[in-house]
Amino acid sequence: MSKAIGLISGGLDSLLAARVLLDQGIEVLGLSFETPFFGPGTAKRIAVQLGIPLRVMEISEEHLKIVMNPPHGYGSAMNPCIDCHALMIRNAGQIMEEEGYDFIFTGEVLNQRPMSQNRQSLQLVAKLSGYSEFLLRPLSAKLLPETRVEREGIVDRGRMLDIQGRSRKKQLALAQDYGLVEFGTPAGGCLLTERGFSVKLRELFEMGNFDLRDVRLLKLGRHFRIGTVKMVLGRNEEENQKIKEMRRDGDVLLSAEHFPGPVALVCGGAAEEVLRQGAGICVAFSDVQGSEEMPELLLEGKYEARIRPPLLTRAQIREFAIGGE
Repeated sequence: MSKAIGLISGGLDSLLAARVLLDQGIEVLGLSFETPFFGPGTAKRIAVQLGIPLRVMEISEEHLKIVMNPPHGYGSAMNPCIDCHALMIRNAGQIMEEEGYDFIFTGEVLNQRPMSQNRQSLQLVAKLSGYSEFLLRPLSAKLLPETRVEREGIVDRGRMLDIQGRSRKKQLALAQDYGLVEFGTPAGGCLLTERGFSVKLRELFEMGNFDLRDVRLLKLGRHFRIGTVKMVLGRNEEENQKIKEMRRDGDVLLSAEHFPGPVALVCGGAAEEVLRQGAGICVAFSDVQGSEEMPELLLEGKYEARIRPPLLTRAQIREFAIGGE
């Protein structure tokens, strides 16, 4: 029996690509990736639906280097799709060689995305990965050059598909025929395709002196920069708790004792005036109405104290906000 390892994002296309191969009696291993920008959540449910094993690979450090400086540029936001896809296929290829799989497959569709899935880009991704002759795109294979996998009869090219373009009508019809009911969004849940997230990420890159924890924080709360100091406010109780869990030595937490409101994480601590400004922002997003007698907030972490915040206007707060918070 032939064996294939496939990139499973959790979207409909990768789901269908795997199903087309399963219909040929090919053994399929799903491979999904974990970074601060996307994860395997939907892919896990897809794998259960298909009845295939799924392996999750953590590539945060390697992937972040590509996001910071993609050799082939970004898409519509900060998504380095060409270099990202090549990285994933390269990792899949290494597993293929080490564990005796016959080929790699993806759910890419010719011309579905104008920049990253046109004919030239698909060929470039295959070349960059180093596994072009072992890379099959079942949904568009009939429209693409024949691969070694097809020439050697590992798969039946005649049973591959000829889908192209941005319309998803054919994919949705196939899903209905197969009885597939759960799949993710076309973008695969990648935060790098979201403009609002990309604004915060770009600001972080420009400021420098950050690590993976700081990147992961971008997924939580409202973000502010007071001078050079980064502050993150939780928007609900769940985010407040996650922010508390991500605090590390040197950070300061701002919170209120006697009224509902956000928890604020001041990354790396700050001078007293910066903390006062941060406390003012924190109170502005709480349930307390501004008055001359502003309530004190607790400082926890690097300092253990109380601080009385100033009353800030919305205009003042917007000056500190990152990405139009």
